Amino acid sequence: MELLKRRYAELVVGVGVNVQPGQRVLISAEVVARDFVTLLMDACYAAGSPFVAVQWREPLTARSRLLHAPDEHVAEVPDYEVARFRQMADEGWARIAITTSEFPDLLDDVDPGRMMRQRAALAERLDFYVEAQMSNRLPWCVVATPSPGWAAKVFPDLGPDEGVARLWDLILTMVRADRDDPVAAWREHAAGLQAIGTWMGERRIRAIRYHDPATADDGRASTDLTVGLTDAPRWLGGSSSTPAGIAFMANMPTEEVFCTPHNARVDGWVRTSKPVFVMEREIRGAIFRFRDGELVEARAEHGDDVLQRFLEIPGARRLGEVSLVDVRSPVNQTGVVFRSTLFDENAVCHIAFGKAYAECVEGVQTMSSAEREAFGVNESDTHEDFMIGTPTMDVDGIDADGETVPIMRAGRFVDEVLASRPE
Repeated sequence: MELLKRRYAELVVGVGVNVQPGQRVLISAEVVARDFVTLLMDACYAAGSPFVAVQWREPLTARSRLLHAPDEHVAEVPDYEVARFRQMADEGWARIAITTSEFPDLLDDVDPGRMMRQRAALAERLDFYVEAQMSNRLPWCVVATPSPGWAAKVFPDLGPDEGVARLWDLILTMVRADRDDPVAAWREHAAGLQAIGTWMGERRIRAIRYHDPATADDGRASTDLTVGLTDAPRWLGGSSSTPAGIAFMANMPTEEVFCTPHNARVDGWVRTSKPVFVMEREIRGAIFRFRDGELVEARAEHGDDVLQRFLEIPGARRLGEVSLVDVRSPVNQTGVVFRSTLFDENAVCHIAFGKAYAECVEGVQTMSSAEREAFGVNESDTHEDFMIGTPTMDVDGIDADGETVPIMRAGRFVDEVLASRPE
């Protein structure tokens, strides 16, 4: 196990962010992940980084501020924080973000509105950094490590040690750290996802229709959603590249092929298939209805109050991402709901509300925010994924000539799509 953990760290550094000699690195993590952070630091220095900084997150102190800071200061972002991220953006630091949770229920008694204000203020002041990251000017990678608190939520019937060990087993398998040659395995996997993206481009797909014929409680199809793309779409998957041509993996694991919707070309309705956690609160059984790109109806069986607060964020009522994930994904095949977007979004198809990926639209990287929005690229201070895929969902593309192109049947890519992948 210790050997595999070290191999995982080396994989994150060498393939995830692909640290270059002389490149500085930022690692952000909860303090509960300190052991894995140390392994990452070792791997970064071995790769030639001269300096590795750690941005520690401590949930108990974060909770104290959310509960007790004066209302007019709860969203305060000091200038030194902005200056730090400005330097990292200007110097092209790589970033590794570790997702885990030592205390999953810690913020249940915190007002979601205060959390939303705090996060919105941080996003606004660090918008230059978020933009650099989402435009791939900086290499970045999101990964995960287990914690007893997270394991207890995922495996409530297991003891703490057994639950953490089970999570480690699953994570190391899903990130291919247990393969004989993990680097080669990732290159092969990335090439397969990129080939599907290329196929979508060659078929000139301009809209996606998600249709799940399974009957919902209202007697209608569970999902019938058509998502129109921009006039210059790029389907991406697998690795990304910086302007200098340095390849990196933004997520490990990753099983998706994704694109940017047009912010005024979404119509129909869709139901979520897995829970999602927004502002540390669970939202489950949500249904969304769109007209001309805008969300006109939204409700959730559980967590509706949090959902409504989230949708108050500017830009959160329009989509910023549309994705395709085969239900045979290794993540989905575990049969586990991980309660973590990193994993659950790579189990089935999903959509995201909020900020769009500029890299998925040809020619807009140099545009201003206003110009991008006029081109149909949604702008927002948030980006939240909601899982919608099921084993009964069909997905069709509509090409530039208006013809229907089968893409998925029963949650699986059709043979023509899979044939695009390199042997």
